[in-house]
Amino acid sequence: MDVGGSNGGKGRVLGEAGDGKGSKVPEERSWAMKKAKVITHYSFVILIIVIGMQSEPKPQLYQLLSPV
Repeated sequence: MDVGGSNGGKGRVLGEAGDGKGSKVPEERSWAMKKAKVITHYSFVILIIVIGMQSEPKPQLYQLLSPV
């Protein structure tokens, strides 16, 4: 339930402590961790492709990307 009228659902929820700034920090950390996880995942995939391209015998790019 929102407090403060029709502000588009952005009001404080009943039972929240403080001015709302404390609850935003964990939300921002969660957002940052999700983004970091995605960046790490795709960076790891690129790293594996680069390492694979440096090996002997040199595989074709499609050989590195195929699941077989």
